Amino acid sequence: MAYEIAQRFPNEILYQEEGPFVSLYQPTHKRFPENKQDPIVFKNLLRTIKKSLSQKYEKDVINVIMEPFYELEEDAPFWNNTSQGIAVLASKNKCIVYNLQIPVMEFATVADSFHIKPLIKAFQSTESYQLLGLSSNNFALFQGDRNGFSEITLPADTPRTLEEVLGEQLTDSYLSHGSYGGTGSHTMYHGHGDPKQERDTDSEKYFRYVDRFVLDHYSKPSKLPLIVVSLPEFFSLFKSISNNPYVLDDGIENSYDSLDRDTLKAKALEIIKPINLKKIQEVIESYKIAEADNLGSSDIKAVANAASNSRIETLLIEESKIVPGKINHATGEVEYGAIGDPELDDLLDDIAELTLMRKGEVLIVPQDMMPSTTGVAAIFRY
Repeated sequence: MAYEIAQRFPNEILYQEEGPFVSLYQPTHKRFPENKQDPIVFKNLLRTIKKSLSQKYEKDVINVIMEPFYELEEDAPFWNNTSQGIAVLASKNKCIVYNLQIPVMEFATVADSFHIKPLIKAFQSTESYQLLGLSSNNFALFQGDRNGFSEITLPADTPRTLEEVLGEQLTDSYLSHGSYGGTGSHTMYHGHGDPKQERDTDSEKYFRYVDRFVLDHYSKPSKLPLIVVSLPEFFSLFKSISNNPYVLDDGIENSYDSLDRDTLKAKALEIIKPINLKKIQEVIESYKIAEADNLGSSDIKAVANAASNSRIETLLIEESKIVPGKINHATGEVEYGAIGDPELDDLLDDIAELTLMRKGEVLIVPQDMMPSTTGVAAIFRY
């Protein structure tokens, strides 16, 4: 396969130095017959990309870059299993595809850097969360945002059930028992312990495994808040033994497989929305204080220079604003132009990419919450 399905962001493709870099975004549909139009829209976007590439690059370069796009176009199982949008990033050496849980605007560009603002929005912590469905004998992990969620496919060899995890450590909670004294007598147990206590011990061991597995493989890499969905007694036990700092205090105290998706989504958003709003408001207040102390700016040229010099701690980017142009990564100088130019992209997107590469935090913010009119606001490092 000439392309790979990506699950995490940022991806190593962002750190490639040699262009051209192709970015494609497209809204998609989950159900028939709407999803039958998605490959047609994709094909039209490919014409835009090829036309842009032909303005500067030779045929052999164009063929190498376009090959994975043509393969994806013919991948019927892929198009039958999309969600609300896709993102495709491609260079001469690699092509990755994201199946997104949020709708995106139709967009295709060739530039000297990738267009990643929609991906930042899709993966940023103020929009996304993970959800752990937990029972006494099994667990499932989901990733979602305000638009919905989907189950995370765990590696095939991952132990998931209590029996698979504990194996020979599993205590015999159902010890041999019998009834003595004739019909109507109370059941008498004989063995080495109380069955309920042994089941609780097994549950605790199992939950410690789940907690460690999710923390190491999903919470630490993603840094997303984790909502636990479980019956009250299991929720209390899991919370008491968990070492995962991303587990939220509030959870959904129901059996996760007893709730339909719409109900589960609504309950998750009740928990996550106030947390997200509070975080954005706190960052905006921090920006206002930093700006007053000359440690923040909304001037595009100043912010671009700070990004190229690794001086941005936190960056706010307006969600739908585009400023055509590019940044000279060596000097931090900006150049304005037209979005159709194969050497230009979106200045705001370039600043966001540089900030991420320099280990700064980037938040995509709706226009009505932005503390500036330029589309950008940065808090500088001391």
